[in-house]
Amino acid sequence: MVLLGSLINALLIIVGAFIGRLFRNIPEKMKETVMLIIGLAVAVLGIQMGFASSNFVIVIISLVVGTMIGEWLDLEKWFNRFGKWVESLFGKNSSGTIAEGFVTASLIFVIGSMGILGALDSGLRNDHSILMTKGIIDGFMSIILASTLGIGVILSAVPVLIYQGLIAICAGAISKYIPQEALDLFIQEMTATGGIMILAIGLNITGLTKIRVANLLPSILCVMVIIAGIFILQ
Repeated sequence: MVLLGSLINALLIIVGAFIGRLFRNIPEKMKETVMLIIGLAVAVLGIQMGFASSNFVIVIISLVVGTMIGEWLDLEKWFNRFGKWVESLFGKNSSGTIAEGFVTASLIFVIGSMGILGALDSGLRNDHSILMTKGIIDGFMSIILASTLGIGVILSAVPVLIYQGLIAICAGAISKYIPQEALDLFIQEMTATGGIMILAIGLNITGLTKIRVANLLPSILCVMVIIAGIFILQ
């Protein structure tokens, strides 16, 4: 089921929001330690995915070229601008805690590279492990956010489901028109390239690094271009 990962992600946000409202006074030290452990777990997932490559040269070239494109376009800045624009439309114009909780949580859960990578993985090979991991992270974040911002956090599950679900469905539809051999190679190298991005996300969560992961996203397109070039030249 292509949408399974997105559905689980949305469900964990809802469950987390309810738990957050039940336990509103979570100690800061507990929040901090839990997030550090999550960061380490995400980093290990990224390392594991990185070993999927059968030709690591493709991964290196894709990451270097993709990062240069992403830094040139400064995608991180545009992601942040989009977030501030959405916040100005809903959050700052409304004094209600429901609007504040919804907007803040949506920006945290939707704007990021892990959702894109996970949705692609769900659509291309029906592997939902990335979105399930993201769901666990979002679930814990939902607990923390709901304990301070209110029940409006629960509404953020809707844009998460729509956004990731659409990417997964489109990826699944496109994959039917790609030769199986090319698709297998693309999935391998995309998994490895995405794994390095997820490793970066995990290190960012722990506070060890401040990598602008959104600027790495063009690397996935570079993988696609390189794989296409290989099969065209054969």
